[in-house]
Amino acid sequence: MDLSVAAAHVLGDAGAFHASVGRRGRPIAVVGRDPRASGEFLEAAVVAGLASSGVDVLRLGVLPTPAVAYLTSALGADLGVMLSASHNPAPDNGIKFFTRGGYKLPDAVENEIERRLGEKWDRPIGSSVGRVRDAYGEADRYVSHLLTTLPHRLDGLRVVVDCAHGAAHMVAPEALLRAGAEVETIGAAPDGLNINDGAGSTHLDALKEVVVERGADLGVAYDGDADRCLAVTGAGEEIDGDQIMAILALAMHADGRLAGDTVVATVMSNLGFKIALRNAGLATVETAVGDRYVLEAMQKGGYNLGGEQSGHVIMLDHATTGDGLLTSLHLIAEVARSGRSLAELATVMTKLPQVLINVRDVTKSKAAAPELRIAVEKAEAALGDAGRVLLRPSGTEPIIRVMVEAESHERAASVANHLAEVVRTVCG
Repeated sequence: MDLSVAAAHVLGDAGAFHASVGRRGRPIAVVGRDPRASGEFLEAAVVAGLASSGVDVLRLGVLPTPAVAYLTSALGADLGVMLSASHNPAPDNGIKFFTRGGYKLPDAVENEIERRLGEKWDRPIGSSVGRVRDAYGEADRYVSHLLTTLPHRLDGLRVVVDCAHGAAHMVAPEALLRAGAEVETIGAAPDGLNINDGAGSTHLDALKEVVVERGADLGVAYDGDADRCLAVTGAGEEIDGDQIMAILALAMHADGRLAGDTVVATVMSNLGFKIALRNAGLATVETAVGDRYVLEAMQKGGYNLGGEQSGHVIMLDHATTGDGLLTSLHLIAEVARSGRSLAELATVMTKLPQVLINVRDVTKSKAAAPELRIAVEKAEAALGDAGRVLLRPSGTEPIIRVMVEAESHERAASVANHLAEVVRTVCG
């Protein structure tokens, strides 16, 4: 549904049902948001829906999504609600729910909440309605938690941090300073309309420029709700989520902290990442694209590190969801501990050139056609161990994505273009 005030109210109302399940006393919900202008009134609608349904509400204010997840658990809340559209532009907004313990809701629970949208029931009145109070000071609880997870302080490092004019604009600089880093902040002046606008993890150019100009050791960038983190070296080179996970995996393995000597990643992770882990004696578990699938595989296998190329990294020993600030702190801590630059640490893996072609206006159901399967098998055989092919229908659009990695960009582009033409012929 489109997220209007009425829809936000109804979602809050329906979310109250989940918060009440298995609860004897009055349920508690925590509500946070990013700085989007629409979040100001959508927050009021969600809070109204919850409180009018008998749920006590703690209003957290502007905080990252992972902070809301953490505080859902730390404060013993029955429900966490975050208003954010993540890395999307300011006009967009959305609602994320967290269940007890701070985990994203399972599909079955989301379906139940959706089923109850607009359902008529007897609302509480009088003393049975929920009460609302501000809990803005709980941001410090989140920052303090992050600092307790650090294996090493950040003293002596000069860091530029880009907050995307988003939810981390206060807590990220504070956490980095308290951890010992010398910090310069950009993208930290949200006005409700500039979130992700030429800033943050989806727009790294400004960060690269400032890092190089200031002679900083490195830079880190979050997206609008700070559940993702990317980085740049002192020379302004981009460090993506695969490289960050590889650095963290080796550091955790060296300390005996990497559960099962395994990292969970999606099918979109660069082959160079998997080769680097294999060379270090570590294993990779591969999932479909999406942090939900990464988390499911981590919980099922008992693993504690996983994530995506986009910088959405889950460190399950310390968080229940991807946390950009947590990721950046641990990445910088490894720079400080090792005495090596971020660029040096990133050499642990060599990224293979990757070409992605979106073939549009196709019949996705034909993606399993024998002709296409044979073409893919031939391409994979030709690439051998030095490359790979991934064909993936979009989940929301009439698009089939053709991704090819190879030892050179020219080779990857040649194979990708050939397969894209086969897709157009077979599925067009």
